[in-house]
Amino acid sequence: MDVGYHKSFESSFESADTAGKVITCKAAIAWGPERPLVIEEVLVAPPQKMEVRVKILFTSICQTDLSAWKGENEAQRAYPRILGHEAAGIVESVGEGVEDMKKGDKVIPFFQGQCGNCICCKNEKTNLCQKFGVNPLRSVMINDGKTRFSTKDGNPIFHFLNTSTFSQYTVLDSACVVKIDSEAPLEKMSLLSCGVSTGVGAAWNVANVQPGSSVAIFGLGAVGLAVAEGARVRGASKIIGVDINSSKFAKGKAVGITEFINPKDLEVPVHEKIGAMIDGGVDYSFECAGKLEVLREAFLSTHTGWGLTVLLGIHPCPMLLPLHPMELFNGRQIIGSIFGGFKGKTQLPKFAKQCMCGTLNLDEFITHELPFEKINEAFQLLAAGKSLRCLLHL
Repeated sequence: MDVGYHKSFESSFESADTAGKVITCKAAIAWGPERPLVIEEVLVAPPQKMEVRVKILFTSICQTDLSAWKGENEAQRAYPRILGHEAAGIVESVGEGVEDMKKGDKVIPFFQGQCGNCICCKNEKTNLCQKFGVNPLRSVMINDGKTRFSTKDGNPIFHFLNTSTFSQYTVLDSACVVKIDSEAPLEKMSLLSCGVSTGVGAAWNVANVQPGSSVAIFGLGAVGLAVAEGARVRGASKIIGVDINSSKFAKGKAVGITEFINPKDLEVPVHEKIGAMIDGGVDYSFECAGKLEVLREAFLSTHTGWGLTVLLGIHPCPMLLPLHPMELFNGRQIIGSIFGGFKGKTQLPKFAKQCMCGTLNLDEFITHELPFEKINEAFQLLAAGKSLRCLLHL
């Protein structure tokens, strides 16, 4: 990473006068399911009231982007569209009414917005937001129902998950972007937009993992490994990683996983194996695979009486939970988690500070780095299970 280059860029960026003007820049556009993204010039309109236009410096690809690119949920399809929701950048300009950010601020966009005024935002028990909560069906800005992106001939390009970070510039509602420390390393802070916050937050905020406890994590992608990192920091004594890809186990050791299970190597169900390893089952299990049969194994792997299962995986199929109501009388609980329970505007800056101080090891999550123009290669790396996060430099 050429630090001098980025400081030079920030200096020249601060002197540029693009506020209030339409910006022409490059973006990766999805024109249809599983069609290669096309890098082309787009027009990005100025931010309107309570909106922010951000220069994206780093972005990465998560399984949610991969699923959207494949068009797995037909109801959520909208084309042409700019995907991407995990990134970091610098504020280029702000719309009317925005007071907590200004030009030149380092920021993190996040898909689970926080307006600060609705009944959910005012309740400390949830990080949902009635107005800016994530909605994969939404493809336009809330202010006016229009897009801020368009092709060079004026046709609209749709937004994605409140963020659309596969573009050199993007426009977000101010509720979906937050200022962080001016000394924060943006290449690492991009991970906090989704994967690391989702996993670590599930361990810290949702499960509240206790010192000396036992944990099982089903699915060792970036989110699953972030759960492990969060559980390690919290002092869990045993962290079991479950995945059908044994190549992920080496990376798992680096973030605190103590035991590994490949279901393909077993002659018994995973929950029976875990029950034999830890008498009665683990205190906490985390389902990060997005498969119903895995969710059931995770649930049954927890201890009767107090075991807690946290659901993190995205489940595109229409099937319902694979549980009988009577099974809950055994004392096991199950709960869903979105964005790790973090309230983005009020809690992410502190979390970013903790990461800067070395509380978490973010380096383990960036396995590849590529220029933005090779975004399709980055998608293939993730689809093949060869990368956790491929950091794209814009």
